[in-house]
Amino acid sequence: MPADLLAGAEAEQSYDANSIEVLEGLEPVRKRPGMYIGGTDDRALHHLVAEVLDNSMDEAVAGHANRIEVELHDDYAVTIRDNGRGMPFDPHPKFPGKSALEVILCTLHAGGKFSGKSYQTSGGLHGVGASVVNALSDSMVVQVARDKRLVEQRFSRGIPLGPVEEIGAAPNRRGTTTTFHADEEIFGHHRFKPARLFKMVKSKAYLFSGVEIRWKSAIEDGDTPMEATFHFPGGLADYLNEQLDGSTTYAERPFAGKVDFQSRFNTPGSVEWAINWTPSRDGFLQSYCNTVPTPEGGTHEAGFWQAILKGIRAYGELANNRKAKDITREDLISGGCALVSCFIREPEFVGQTKDRLATAEAAKLVEAAVRDHFDNWLASDTKSAGAILDFLVLRAEERLRRRQEKETARKSATKKLRLPGKLVDCTTSARNGTEIFLVEGDSAGGSAKMARDRATQALLPLRGKILNVLGAASSKLGQNAEINDLCQALGVGMGTKFRVDDLRYEKVIIMTDADVDGAHIASLLMTFFFSQMRPMIDAGHLYLACPPLFRLTQGSHRQYCIDEAERDMWLEKGLGGKGKIEVSRFKGLGEMDAKDLKETTMNPATRKLIRVTIDEDEPGETGDLVERLMGKKPELRFQFIQENARFVEELDV
Repeated sequence: MPADLLAGAEAEQSYDANSIEVLEGLEPVRKRPGMYIGGTDDRALHHLVAEVLDNSMDEAVAGHANRIEVELHDDYAVTIRDNGRGMPFDPHPKFPGKSALEVILCTLHAGGKFSGKSYQTSGGLHGVGASVVNALSDSMVVQVARDKRLVEQRFSRGIPLGPVEEIGAAPNRRGTTTTFHADEEIFGHHRFKPARLFKMVKSKAYLFSGVEIRWKSAIEDGDTPMEATFHFPGGLADYLNEQLDGSTTYAERPFAGKVDFQSRFNTPGSVEWAINWTPSRDGFLQSYCNTVPTPEGGTHEAGFWQAILKGIRAYGELANNRKAKDITREDLISGGCALVSCFIREPEFVGQTKDRLATAEAAKLVEAAVRDHFDNWLASDTKSAGAILDFLVLRAEERLRRRQEKETARKSATKKLRLPGKLVDCTTSARNGTEIFLVEGDSAGGSAKMARDRATQALLPLRGKILNVLGAASSKLGQNAEINDLCQALGVGMGTKFRVDDLRYEKVIIMTDADVDGAHIASLLMTFFFSQMRPMIDAGHLYLACPPLFRLTQGSHRQYCIDEAERDMWLEKGLGGKGKIEVSRFKGLGEMDAKDLKETTMNPATRKLIRVTIDEDEPGETGDLVERLMGKKPELRFQFIQENARFVEELDV
């Protein structure tokens, strides 16, 4: 038998029960940290602090703590201390020989926030936060002062270094102190940034007026204070006034308030908000649920904007302003600077990192709570209400005028533009609601053409790999056929000639195969857009499609899986059908039939898209990383590979 076939036969024979791994304790966290904290990058590193700080904030919100201390040490370890009840450390009834403290810190899905008996509302939900931080730290020390006793337990990479030890008496002290040092095996060269932690700590103090948070850092970082104390009795109103300091606003005082759901709707929780409008800057909405930031918004944001929109339209009707009915949420957000913080019981988030709130009830609660107060506020301050209404009507008129101009331009675009022949355009004339899929190759384009919605979805097949714009001379860009086709299809120019208002589609979606070549093509396209059409990313128009790698079928049951980890999970869990689970691997988009492609990747109702964004806190780091990976200097790429090679778990050569 040939050597390669013999090796293959031996490999096939070795795949038996002994090949099936069972990850115990906190091993899954170290094996797949991205499933628990969203990755191993700078953002994920700082999320560790948020997880521990949220536990202390939950104690404060529950009324058991009024002081929290956060300290960054010179070795980049972090200490978070509160004067709450302290983690219980008595023996756990279900785990003989283990304390409750060890169970909390070494077991996934262990905590006191499931039943709602210990906490009415909390940021921690799944019982994984503290244990994940423990798993991803090379050193963690937890001290608890409780029942006049002071105990300590030490851990390394999720493993106890010994039992709970009593280290002294604590007659006048209570609470939990956690000190941890992030594991460099996981996070590499990333380090905690004082400025980022300072901002996080300060925002937490605004979110709960009953807590005082003390900040201390042993590391200098520009203008970031080395020590500070935060206590804001005015809550979000104080926060918004600080954010808008020096800006002209349409209302002298922001519309701000707080409603307790228990007294109003007979359900635990509350909502606090503050909003004002200004011509001096772009609008923003920062939202939180149980003190956890929700940068991708969610149902509480939807309920808030719905209340504001209905309120301003109703006020316009009372003021006999017929144009008020044309105001939309888009107009409210333009120039509207808002903060919303809600506390609800058992919130549902999208993912462990809690970036988006999914609790349906939150929308109704927030809308009902805010709406009455907004109506009363508008009626009590007619000067501010009139100024805001005039501003929003003006924004609505401008938006409608721009839309009319775009629709007129788009209707004649095919006459004015030399659109590439391989572009399969959509039939809708307006830009709103339209999408263009950038697909690799004609075969993928064929499946996508049958799967698309002809009215709103366009396709542009790309042949091969697009030019790496960072490694090419500028003269080559204008001569490259693929880049010219792409610019013509989008209706925009490059560099200084790019105008985001000229973009012919609302969403630009990169759709490549779920393999190494597909990832390379996607990275080349993102590099092109980042360097030549950056405003398109900033405005939220660029997306990545998420085609599945596997399809599992068991009888009439079917499940698509994005990667091996999800496939293995469903193989172990089962699909609910009978018989053997059949596994099909898609080698590329061209091999997927139109039904599969539509259901998993193109239908807005069932697909998943990833919006391409640039970290607002560290925009320079994104540019540096793109230059290191895609630029002209191979030594920078080699340096990056050397720094990150130890994070590679598996090579497929």
